[in-house]
Amino acid sequence: MKRAIYIFSDGELKRKQNTLYFESSSGDKKYIPIENTGEIHLFGEVSINKKLLIFLSQEGILLHFYNYYGFYEGSYYPREHYNSGALILKQSEFYLDNDKRFRLAKKFVKGAILNMIKVLEYYNLRGEDLGREIKNIEEIYESLENFSSIEEIMALEGNVKDIYYRSFNKIIKKENFYYTGRERRPPRDKLNALISYGNSLLYSYVLSEIYKTHLDPRIGFLHATNFRRFSLNLDVSEIFKPIIVDRLIFKLVNKGMIQERHFMDEMGGIFLNENGKKIFVEEMDNKLRATIKHRKLGRHVSYRTLIRMELYKIEKHLISDEEYEPFVMWW
Repeated sequence: MKRAIYIFSDGELKRKQNTLYFESSSGDKKYIPIENTGEIHLFGEVSINKKLLIFLSQEGILLHFYNYYGFYEGSYYPREHYNSGALILKQSEFYLDNDKRFRLAKKFVKGAILNMIKVLEYYNLRGEDLGREIKNIEEIYESLENFSSIEEIMALEGNVKDIYYRSFNKIIKKENFYYTGRERRPPRDKLNALISYGNSLLYSYVLSEIYKTHLDPRIGFLHATNFRRFSLNLDVSEIFKPIIVDRLIFKLVNKGMIQERHFMDEMGGIFLNENGKKIFVEEMDNKLRATIKHRKLGRHVSYRTLIRMELYKIEKHLISDEEYEPFVMWW
């Protein structure tokens, strides 16, 4: 499997003969084997040139950019090699047909809520007394069928998330990471900083997987296709946030891998500092490469593969091959 490359240092990334070469501003030099590289994440101030971008296009490698605080800013999305005019038309058809779009959008919300319940059930079985929160979310979930617009189901999902995030205080063992309310721009406390950072990373990983399919990342269904460059990755990320990001946060905090010293207070917000970002990214990468035994396939697949499989299911739904059902964690 090709690997993701993470560059935190400032410097220059360029093509050197038929491979990648990075030279940091401090003079460190490193060759990056092109054949093992699936995507590159740039966290530092890195200079690039046209020669590099052409090389990345030829090799089908995405380049993801993050701002000073480590949040996803955008991607260099190479020329698509799996272009399918027929599927783009289908995606557009499903987006423009209100009923078709709503049915698909509701599946993303269903998947997200059911996975939140699964996460809470996991910790409830381990003695965290989350029965009331699970019951409240299940009741809201049951009412999902009564709504008929995307705005309504997004509001409903917001209500579920409020209960869900408040339940974190029964799972997280460090009081200084307790949840007090969701604040994004900027995150005002350490837990919000972790949630925003993890979600931001997940958007880029899902985008990388979309690139390997026939789907067009610009056409989402739950999140409106407007002047935003990509929206399908936001839709699919909703399903995997509880499974990948939230469970990773519990591990990092409860095991003391992320501590007070890994944050900085700037511009009225709380953000991970460089060491904190490195720890989070390394563990996120490990998580995506970790495998589980797939119940239907009968073999081990990675979390990253699960994301790709979800995209294939959406493709099948669009070509009327198979009704899409969102991935729901079974363990």
